[in-house]
Amino acid sequence: MIQRPQTLYLLTAAILNLGIFWTRLYSQAVADPSVWIGYGFALSLTIALLIAIVSIFLYNNRIFQLKIVKFGTYIQIVALGFSTGILFTMGGFGTYLWRESLGVLLIAFSLLMYWLSGRSIKKDEELVKSMDRIR
Repeated sequence: MIQRPQTLYLLTAAILNLGIFWTRLYSQAVADPSVWIGYGFALSLTIALLIAIVSIFLYNNRIFQLKIVKFGTYIQIVALGFSTGILFTMGGFGTYLWRESLGVLLIAFSLLMYWLSGRSIKKDEELVKSMDRIR
């Protein structure tokens, strides 16, 4: 259902994860001589993107949706770890790395959106349980 806040949060997280593929951080990760870093970064971003999209359509089963969103949050934390590792191997936060830092901020905002969607799903589930008690 589109009108639910967690749908908007998950859609925003998916868009932010998709936007990372066009940042300088991603291009630096792919150009890294250690190929596994670029592949791991791309794989974690892709999995987090797909989880966000799939979990939007699981609105009928809120408990399963919450489990999927929690798993997506963990994958997003892995992507954040990859991105900070890539940023620090390029020289850390400096005056010349603002464009690369943008990628890390996008991942951090996407992680925030995952967290907010998890909270909203939990609130919906508590609301449904409270209504069941009344009946």
